[in-house]
Amino acid sequence: MRKSRADEFLEFASARTGHLFRSACLLTSGDTHLAEDLTQETLGRMYALWGRMSRVDNPAGYAQTVLVRTFLSHKRRRSATERPLGEPPDRAPERGDDPALRIALLDALAALAPKDRAVVVLRYWEDRSVEETADALHVSSAAVRTRSTRALRKLRERLGGSIVEFAAR
Repeated sequence: MRKSRADEFLEFASARTGHLFRSACLLTSGDTHLAEDLTQETLGRMYALWGRMSRVDNPAGYAQTVLVRTFLSHKRRRSATERPLGEPPDRAPERGDDPALRIALLDALAALAPKDRAVVVLRYWEDRSVEETADALHVSSAAVRTRSTRALRKLRERLGGSIVEFAAR
Protein backbone atom coordinates (compact mmCIF):
# COMPACT_ATOMS: atom_id res chain seq x y z
CA MET A 1 0.00 0.00 0.00
CA ARG A 2 1.40 3.39 -1.02
CA LYS A 3 1.68 6.13 1.61
CA SER A 4 -0.09 9.39 1.02
CA ARG A 5 1.99 12.53 0.53
CA ALA A 6 0.82 13.83 3.91
CA ASP A 7 2.02 10.62 5.60
CA GLU A 8 5.36 10.83 3.78
CA PHE A 9 5.79 14.44 4.89
CA LEU A 10 4.82 13.60 8.48
CA GLU A 11 7.46 10.85 8.53
CA PHE A 12 10.07 13.24 7.09
CA ALA A 13 9.15 16.03 9.53
CA SER A 14 9.26 13.67 12.52
CA ALA A 15 12.72 12.46 11.53
CA ARG A 16 14.21 15.93 10.76
CA THR A 17 12.61 18.30 13.28
CA GLY A 18 15.19 17.70 16.03
CA HIS A 19 18.11 18.24 13.69
CA LEU A 20 16.56 21.36 12.17
CA PHE A 21 15.88 22.73 15.65
CA ARG A 22 19.47 22.18 16.80
CA SER A 23 20.79 23.94 13.71
CA ALA A 24 18.32 26.78 14.24
CA CYS A 25 19.48 27.12 17.86
CA LEU A 26 23.04 27.58 16.66
CA LEU A 27 21.99 30.07 14.00
CA THR A 28 20.02 32.09 16.56
CA SER A 29 22.79 31.89 19.17
CA GLY A 30 20.66 29.94 21.62
CA ASP A 31 17.33 31.78 21.21
CA THR A 32 15.16 28.67 21.46
CA HIS A 33 11.92 30.56 20.82
CA LEU A 34 13.17 32.00 17.55
CA ALA A 35 14.69 28.60 16.69
CA GLU A 36 11.26 27.00 17.15
CA ASP A 37 9.70 29.65 14.91
CA LEU A 38 12.34 29.13 12.22
CA THR A 39 11.94 25.36 12.38
CA GLN A 40 8.17 25.64 12.11
CA GLU A 41 8.41 28.06 9.19
CA THR A 42 10.90 25.78 7.46
CA LEU A 43 8.63 22.77 7.85
CA GLY A 44 5.68 24.82 6.60
CA ARG A 45 7.60 25.80 3.49
CA MET A 46 8.69 22.20 2.98
CA TYR A 47 5.08 21.01 3.25
CA ALA A 48 4.00 23.52 0.61
CA LEU A 49 6.69 22.13 -1.72
CA TRP A 50 6.30 18.48 -0.74
CA GLY A 51 4.37 17.49 -3.89
CA ARG A 52 7.34 18.60 -6.02
CA MET A 53 10.02 17.08 -3.76
CA SER A 54 10.41 14.07 -6.05
CA ARG A 55 12.70 16.31 -8.13
CA VAL A 56 14.98 16.97 -5.13
CA ASP A 57 17.79 14.46 -4.55
CA ASN A 58 18.29 15.24 -0.86
CA PRO A 59 15.17 16.53 0.95
CA ALA A 60 17.06 16.76 4.28
CA GLY A 61 19.76 18.94 2.74
CA TYR A 62 17.12 21.04 1.02
CA ALA A 63 15.36 21.53 4.38
CA GLN A 64 18.65 22.79 5.88
CA THR A 65 18.99 25.21 2.99
CA VAL A 66 15.42 26.44 3.54
CA LEU A 67 16.21 26.88 7.26
CA VAL A 68 19.31 28.98 6.58
CA ARG A 69 17.51 31.12 4.03
CA THR A 70 14.60 31.62 6.44
CA PHE A 71 17.06 32.67 9.15
CA LEU A 72 18.85 35.13 6.85
CA SER A 73 15.58 36.66 5.69
CA HIS A 74 14.49 37.01 9.33
CA LYS A 75 17.76 38.80 10.17
CA ARG A 76 17.07 41.35 7.42
CA ARG A 77 13.82 42.40 9.10
CA ARG A 78 13.93 45.46 11.30
CA SER A 79 12.28 43.61 14.21
CA ALA A 80 15.02 40.97 14.21
CA THR A 81 17.15 43.04 16.60
CA GLU A 82 14.63 42.76 19.45
CA ARG A 83 15.69 40.30 22.15
CA PRO A 84 13.88 39.54 25.39
CA LEU A 85 15.98 39.76 28.55
CA GLY A 86 15.85 38.09 31.91
CA GLU A 87 14.03 34.95 30.87
CA PRO A 88 14.58 31.78 32.86
CA PRO A 89 15.90 28.84 30.85
CA ASP A 90 13.24 26.55 29.37
CA ARG A 91 15.12 23.38 30.21
CA ALA A 92 17.72 22.27 32.69
CA PRO A 93 21.14 21.59 31.17
CA GLU A 94 21.73 18.00 30.14
CA ARG A 95 24.09 15.87 32.18
CA GLY A 96 27.72 16.28 31.19
CA ASP A 97 26.84 19.62 29.64
CA ASP A 98 29.03 22.56 30.60
CA PRO A 99 26.75 25.62 30.79
CA ALA A 100 29.67 28.06 30.89
CA LEU A 101 31.12 26.61 27.69
CA ARG A 102 27.72 26.62 25.99
CA ILE A 103 27.13 30.27 26.94
CA ALA A 104 30.62 31.29 25.82
CA LEU A 105 30.18 29.59 22.44
CA LEU A 106 26.66 30.94 21.88
CA ASP A 107 27.78 34.47 22.81
CA ALA A 108 30.70 34.18 20.41
CA LEU A 109 28.38 32.97 17.65
CA ALA A 110 25.98 35.84 18.39
CA ALA A 111 28.79 38.33 17.83
CA LEU A 112 29.20 37.15 14.23
CA ALA A 113 27.32 38.69 11.33
CA PRO A 114 24.32 36.55 10.30
CA LYS A 115 25.92 35.33 7.05
CA ASP A 116 29.19 34.53 8.84
CA ARG A 117 27.22 32.61 11.47
CA ALA A 118 25.34 30.74 8.73
CA VAL A 119 28.65 29.78 7.09
CA VAL A 120 30.06 28.49 10.40
CA VAL A 121 26.93 26.47 11.16
CA LEU A 122 26.70 24.97 7.67
CA ARG A 123 30.42 24.25 7.29
CA TYR A 124 31.33 23.08 10.79
CA TRP A 125 28.07 21.98 12.45
CA GLU A 126 26.35 20.53 9.39
CA ASP A 127 29.71 19.38 7.95
CA ARG A 128 28.87 20.65 4.47
CA SER A 129 31.44 21.21 1.77
CA VAL A 130 32.39 24.69 0.61
CA GLU A 131 30.39 24.14 -2.59
CA GLU A 132 27.27 22.94 -0.74
CA THR A 133 27.47 25.92 1.61
CA ALA A 134 27.93 28.31 -1.31
CA ASP A 135 24.92 26.81 -3.06
CA ALA A 136 22.76 27.08 0.07
CA LEU A 137 23.67 30.74 0.58
CA HIS A 138 23.68 31.72 -3.12
CA VAL A 139 27.28 32.94 -2.97
CA SER A 140 30.53 31.85 -4.58
CA SER A 141 32.87 29.25 -3.09
CA ALA A 142 35.46 32.00 -2.63
CA ALA A 143 32.96 34.00 -0.56
CA VAL A 144 32.35 30.97 1.67
CA ARG A 145 36.10 30.46 2.19
CA THR A 146 36.56 34.17 2.96
CA ARG A 147 33.63 34.23 5.39
CA SER A 148 34.83 30.99 7.05
CA THR A 149 38.31 32.41 7.60
CA ARG A 150 36.97 35.72 8.89
CA ALA A 151 34.37 34.08 11.16
CA LEU A 152 36.86 31.63 12.66
CA ARG A 153 39.33 34.47 13.29
CA LYS A 154 36.61 36.46 15.07
CA LEU A 155 35.62 33.42 17.13
CA ARG A 156 39.24 32.87 18.16
CA GLU A 157 39.62 36.55 19.09
CA ARG A 158 36.38 36.51 21.05
CA LEU A 159 37.05 33.23 22.85
CA GLY A 160 40.79 33.74 23.26
CA GLY A 161 42.33 31.41 25.79
CA SER A 162 39.07 31.03 27.67
CA ILE A 163 37.99 28.12 25.47
CA VAL A 164 41.08 26.18 26.60
CA GLU A 165 40.21 26.63 30.26
CA PHE A 166 36.66 25.38 29.59
CA ALA A 167 37.94 22.33 27.71
CA ALA A 168 40.46 21.47 30.46
CA ARG A 169 37.74 20.93 33.05
